[in-house]
Amino acid sequence: MKSMLKFAAAVAAVAVSTLPASARNAPDSFADLAEKLSPAVVNISTSQNVERKKTDGDIPWDEFFPDQFQNRRGQGNQGGEGGEGAKPRQSQTSLGSGFIIDKSGYVVTNNHVIEDADQISVILEDDTVLEAKLIGRDEKVDIALLKVEAKKDLPTVSWGNSNVSRVGDWVLAIGNPFGLSGTVTTGIISARSRDIKAGQYDDFIQTDASINRGNSGGPLFNMDGQVIGVNTAIFSPSGGSVGIGFAASSNLIRPVLEDLRKYGRTRRGWIGVQIQSVTEEIAVSLGLDKARGALVSRVTENGPATASGIESSDIILNFDGKPIDKMVELPRVVAETGIDKTVNVTVWRKGQQKIVKLKVGELKDENEKAVASLGVPKSTNEEIKKTAIKDLGVTVVEISDATREKYSVPDTVRGLVVVEVDQLSDAALKGIRPGDVIDEMQQTHIGSVSDLDNALGKAKGGSKGTVLLRVMSGGGIRYVAVKLAG
Repeated sequence: MKSMLKFAAAVAAVAVSTLPASARNAPDSFADLAEKLSPAVVNISTSQNVERKKTDGDIPWDEFFPDQFQNRRGQGNQGGEGGEGAKPRQSQTSLGSGFIIDKSGYVVTNNHVIEDADQISVILEDDTVLEAKLIGRDEKVDIALLKVEAKKDLPTVSWGNSNVSRVGDWVLAIGNPFGLSGTVTTGIISARSRDIKAGQYDDFIQTDASINRGNSGGPLFNMDGQVIGVNTAIFSPSGGSVGIGFAASSNLIRPVLEDLRKYGRTRRGWIGVQIQSVTEEIAVSLGLDKARGALVSRVTENGPATASGIESSDIILNFDGKPIDKMVELPRVVAETGIDKTVNVTVWRKGQQKIVKLKVGELKDENEKAVASLGVPKSTNEEIKKTAIKDLGVTVVEISDATREKYSVPDTVRGLVVVEVDQLSDAALKGIRPGDVIDEMQQTHIGSVSDLDNALGKAKGGSKGTVLLRVMSGGGIRYVAVKLAG
């Protein structure tokens, strides 16, 4: 059965204390919490005009719901005639959840709840409908901030500190699953710091509290009634809850909301590197005690890392006093660091630790654009000399004008082009393919076959059975630990 990630939602709360919370017994009842918190949890209704597409297999959504639910879903599927020859249009409606974080009318929900909406409405617990204005949204963490105007102060919820929440703690979710407003469910925290591959800043709380379609954007509360997460996704083969839900942590979301409120956009730290995971083989090849940190595969030209002296093949072990145990932790730590702040960065370079000072820049859209890619071979009549490197199981050619033309190698790239790979070699197993460019071995630049031979000689002389290669492939750069043949 095919598994699916269905996006739902919630926002989180951050308290001041960073001390571990003590364990609690299960409450006799959640009624007091539910009564206190429910007024600040709202329904989000959106509408969008789209071209009507109907097939013989279409089943009207209204058939699954009695009339009393229509006021909460909006009057969808209301087609209109746009004149002779015009394509039929219909108003497509959807529902999600949200919560009020400021009595003046600031409301949090998921970005995917309001994305592409022509109109957004916030429905309060007493069925009051308020038109909402979009203040800002962040696709990378799936969060949006709305603003409504009310004639009185609105009920609010407070932030909690997701970092002190523990696996096994009780949590409570309130939302609008399947259009059933004010639904309260409970469960425990099943896991923390989950990376579900939704984005590069993933930091999800996993819970078994029942979360379904329509819970998107709703809050996940701790037993102090504080928001510690925004219910954002469920793992489900059927589309319904199977007890595996995910809430974006409050400590990740709160700074984003502050930026959205102040600037209308998110301001994130940036250092200008491409990174990859450190495997056990890579750690061994570089003399690191164990697989940890983030391996720098490329340093962006004129970026903060270049100015600080960080080099390709450095392993970042600590950033601004925060240890980096896994590669996925670095983007989040950097993003949360203040722009223009100067920090200490500990790197592993050529067998020893080194501390460099780095001034954090601001992430811009252009910083994330891909570099020029290597193309497929082109025809050329000039003879190109091939050299077999048996220790690696590859055959390479040096880069020349003819090589650049044949393999579409950018002018800025230096190294050796792989033209053949022994399919029984470790290089093939690690994904090295013809057309890839090797420009570094064991943190030493490779510009010619003689450079490669010298680097191999040193590696074998040092009794290394595995060498670290830097490989450019399809515009990307990665490090590959390859076992030497024989």
